[in-house]
Amino acid sequence: MDKAFIAVGGFVVLFALMAIRVPIGVAMGIVGAGGFALLTDWGPGLRLLMHSPIRTVTDYNFSVIPMFVLMGAFASASGMSRELFRASNAWLGHFRGGLALATIFACGGFAAINGSSVATAASMTNVALPEMRQAGYSPSFATGVIAAGGTLGIMIPPSTIFVIYGILTEQDITRLFMAGLLPGFLAIGLYVATVQVIGWYRPDTMPRGPRHSWAERWTSLRDIWATLLLFVFVIGGMYAGMFTITEAAGMGAVGALLIGVARGRLDGSEIMASLVDSLRTTAAIFTIVIGAFLFGYFLTITQTTQNVTQFLVELPIGPYGVLTLILIGYFILGAVMDELAMILLTVPIVFPVMMGLGFDPIWFGVIIVMTVTLGLICPPVGMNVFVINSIARDVSLISIYRGVMPFIAADILRLAILCAFPWISLVLPRTMG
Repeated sequence: MDKAFIAVGGFVVLFALMAIRVPIGVAMGIVGAGGFALLTDWGPGLRLLMHSPIRTVTDYNFSVIPMFVLMGAFASASGMSRELFRASNAWLGHFRGGLALATIFACGGFAAINGSSVATAASMTNVALPEMRQAGYSPSFATGVIAAGGTLGIMIPPSTIFVIYGILTEQDITRLFMAGLLPGFLAIGLYVATVQVIGWYRPDTMPRGPRHSWAERWTSLRDIWATLLLFVFVIGGMYAGMFTITEAAGMGAVGALLIGVARGRLDGSEIMASLVDSLRTTAAIFTIVIGAFLFGYFLTITQTTQNVTQFLVELPIGPYGVLTLILIGYFILGAVMDELAMILLTVPIVFPVMMGLGFDPIWFGVIIVMTVTLGLICPPVGMNVFVINSIARDVSLISIYRGVMPFIAADILRLAILCAFPWISLVLPRTMG
């Protein structure tokens, strides 16, 4: 049987399993192991199913994932997101749409110590949404701001998606983290501009809050010292070469624990709850990683990667034409697939294409991560939107999607800017020794 036909059949079966709600990691594992066995023998297929998960979960490089997840869990339990929102509101609340601006800046700050878009969206829904609704913001716009702000979690380091991309492509993860900083700040700036434009057209939807005194503003900054300390310690330590990415993850988790205990924010029950929550998140991530690796063996034996690379490189549309084609494909996948699964499934295929066309691997990592963030807020399967809807059940999915649409436009503009000016992503990594 033709290998290309089998490869196409594998993708058809994969999407069919996803359509009937089989978890993405399980679906990729079934297709990968089954397809590999079909092309070789059931003996090798079963051995692959036995050995690949063990190799994955015992790989030292992947230990960075549970550590950063644990750091985010301790930070969430310590109430750092609430402190960031209060400080942002003290400085920005009196502007038009001040609570929305405070939410965006608080999301950016929390992303810098959390690394998870879903966790950022969930935390800020509990913290910021009641405040915005009480102030008279429409539920659609308020939830849209939170959904968009949550996407900063996988752009501003530390980011699990950057870690996975770095491992798959053998790129320096610390450089990837540095490359994500300025695009993350650009995202905050464009979101702020979006809020201001909406406030200019519809001022009645964004009331101004009370102006805080300078004493209150400076006092609010004292509450966020823990967030700043943790960020500078982890990211600054990596940038200065004090410790590796894996050591930074471990130090960050321990630092978040010690800060929470020292401030009286973490007792025994909360520490245990954070550990359990981290275990669940890590298990979900590793299920997808294992499934993707099994599917990757199937793609390798069918020579799908080599065939796709050759086809795209030979297209008469130029490097940026191929890049545009790939990004359109990501937009389509992002509407139906989890962002981690997208990275694991597609990067082994598209990365050789981009390198063959002469693109910078660090810059391309930023472009890919930024593109998959759109999947977190795009219909019909935007993970951040579903998380917010699960907390604010009285706000419909349609209303949240309507509120997030202006921010999707801002993200598309940011993607165009990063494609036109690659130095935005590369200037910080190039300063590293």
